Amino acid sequence: MKNIFTSRPVITFLLITFLLSSIFYFLIIYTGKIGSGFGLYVTGLMWCPGISALITSLILGRKLSELGWQWGNAKYQLRSYLIPLLYASIAYIIIWSIGWGGFYNKEFVTQVSNSFGLTQLPSGLIIALYFIFMGLFGVIGSAANGLGEEIGWRGFLAPELSKTFNYTKTSLISGGIWAVWHFPILIFADYNVGTPYWYGLTCFTVMVISISFVFTWFRLKSNSLWTGVILHASHNLFIQSIFTPLTKDTGNTKYFIDEFGIVIPIVCLCFAIYFWSKRSQLISIPNEIDNRH
Repeated sequence: MKNIFTSRPVITFLLITFLLSSIFYFLIIYTGKIGSGFGLYVTGLMWCPGISALITSLILGRKLSELGWQWGNAKYQLRSYLIPLLYASIAYIIIWSIGWGGFYNKEFVTQVSNSFGLTQLPSGLIIALYFIFMGLFGVIGSAANGLGEEIGWRGFLAPELSKTFNYTKTSLISGGIWAVWHFPILIFADYNVGTPYWYGLTCFTVMVISISFVFTWFRLKSNSLWTGVILHASHNLFIQSIFTPLTKDTGNTKYFIDEFGIVIPIVCLCFAIYFWSKRSQLISIPNEIDNRH
């Protein structure tokens, strides 16, 4: 019977990942804030899966080049950047249209205009400039942190699981592990937008497992971990740094926005179903043709 607990590489990777992560769990939980330590605690945490993948590869005597460093076909990298923008845009257009949140947060836009030193420009232009600057240059900083996670999750874990499981199970298992890895700071720190932890936990878990289908599809299709890095960077950038802060609170907005509200998980679930429907294109996965479900 196929079981991840009989896989030495996977178990080794997970043990090292959670052992290293426990250091930063403690620091973040002790302070109660993910922004503590000038954000360096979170950066350290995000690099634990990557460092674990490197250590595990060395323990197993594998070449580090096997983690998927090749760039691959550029079209997959471009799509990796655009897809989070697409599902975030759909989610927030729904939120703004129904009135679960308002467009736009004037206080945030004022902060942006002051920071840019362009206080005389109209708000619409300030928003456009912020979107362009963040979209072009903010993604670089976002990718630096995302790389730490993706070396682990998509560089090592997803390909390793795909040696035993089909695309569906690989996506579910890696997505579940990815979600659980976030639980300590979600439950015991302030990694939330203010909803009850059980609500935020549920929404976040659905979202992460859903986008795991997208991340896994691109990783296996492109044979490049950089699709995961770009997807991760784009996801964090557009949701956390652009759409969420631009949204005005209309009362119960926190229950609908960001990774801890209900709308993005539902939209991401739709994207997961779409990519799942394209699983037959991943013919390189062992037994995928004969065992797709």
